[in-house]
Amino acid sequence: MIISRTPLRVSFLGGGTDFPEFYNEHGGAVLSSAIDKYIYVVVKKRFDDKIVLHYTQTETLDSVDDIQHDIIRESMKLVGVEKGIEITTLADIPSEGTGLGSSSSLAVGLLHALYTYLGINDIPPEVLAEDACKVEIDIMGKAMGKQDAYIASLGGLRVIEFAKDSIQTFHFRRRIRRALEGNLMLFYTGITRQATEILVDVKASIPDKTETLTKLMNLCYRGKTAIEGGTNNFGDLLNQNWSLKKALADTVSNELIDELYARSIVSGASGGKICGAGGGGFLLLYCVEDRQDVVRERLSDYRELEFSLEDEGSKIIYQEK
Repeated sequence: MIISRTPLRVSFLGGGTDFPEFYNEHGGAVLSSAIDKYIYVVVKKRFDDKIVLHYTQTETLDSVDDIQHDIIRESMKLVGVEKGIEITTLADIPSEGTGLGSSSSLAVGLLHALYTYLGINDIPPEVLAEDACKVEIDIMGKAMGKQDAYIASLGGLRVIEFAKDSIQTFHFRRRIRRALEGNLMLFYTGITRQATEILVDVKASIPDKTETLTKLMNLCYRGKTAIEGGTNNFGDLLNQNWSLKKALADTVSNELIDELYARSIVSGASGGKICGAGGGGFLLLYCVEDRQDVVRERLSDYRELEFSLEDEGSKIIYQEK
């Protein structure tokens, strides 16, 4: 038996510039962090040749081609596992429509467990990230960027730079990470949404939104400077990022989200954004600690998720000898 643990993430600045359709021509940069909420994947060899899967559904099959779960199907095919395996996936929080990068964390964690199952240990995190992108973007044809797979694989609080022929990362020191996380809050909006539909709209807008996306990329570098200098204006940068992100597609926000965001700002938060593609899921806020109780009171009808930034990426936490 093998168990992998892969973090979810919060994305701060630059989202949208990690689409190949943009960064291949203009470059891209995002500021994201792994968090201490995880996807777990359990892989176990079976005595028979069946494929048995446990997620929100259960599948028992004879052929990998008949698997309904697309990430599991394509990941198994990519690494060459075709029979005699049982796979169980577990999540710390609901994995649909949260905006915390769950599908890419699942892809990374599943690939990590499958490679280990095959006896291939110490896979470089960059390889896991690229293979996860291959599954979701190249094979499944999802409209999405690459940041989620990279932050899930690498962990940490990072600036990730995308270019046509290379991807570079900058990892903030733990002391800086801890200074930032004390001012962060997450609230669940109660709205679930299909990120794919929103990302299709964002992807379609890229040719006409070059200026907006370039501003989003520049905010990422300004965010790096703000974090290194003590985060004094980080909330304002999040606020600018959210305004620009909403300009990419009408589906990124809605009336309820706009009202919730406005209430948060009036209560003391200096900025924030909806995590991930937008449209629902978790609202991320930047709020200094002495104002957080007021925000909690004003948002008491929404569930808060307590979290910390996570320094580790995907890892194998159990491997039966």
